[in-house]
Amino acid sequence: MTLPVLLQGETSKGQLLQQFVSAGNALLVATSSFWEGVDVRGDALSLVIIDKLPFTSPDDPLLKARMEDCRLRGGDPFDEVQLPDAVITLKQGVGRLIRDIDDRGVLVICDNRLVMRPYGAVFLASLPPAPRTRDIRWAVRFLAVPPAR
Repeated sequence: MTLPVLLQGETSKGQLLQQFVSAGNALLVATSSFWEGVDVRGDALSLVIIDKLPFTSPDDPLLKARMEDCRLRGGDPFDEVQLPDAVITLKQGVGRLIRDIDDRGVLVICDNRLVMRPYGAVFLASLPPAPRTRDIRWAVRFLAVPPAR
């Protein structure tokens, strides 16, 4: 099977979304900046792959200032600034997949910190309840079965 591959940056966000939905079966490659303002409902979006947990770059000047402010107040910048920001951003990305009660799909998070680091539990607890697996065959079977109507 050959899928059309659509890449962020080749055209406007609106045109890219229109091409994605009208293709019916396409691969859209985009960064986390694409998450905001995207509303694809129904069968047009059935799989979201997130390559890494969405922590803001430690070089970001605003993040640095917020972390320093947290430190000066005696807080823990990771637990009080970086982690909550990343959790909110991940929830926004996950929210692209399930938009309606009838929507279904598979979310793949490739970052092993989700299961290898203690803070991974914070991310998992923030996600909507859903079956979880580390078995790719389960996900493929799920996607292969047409949704009940």
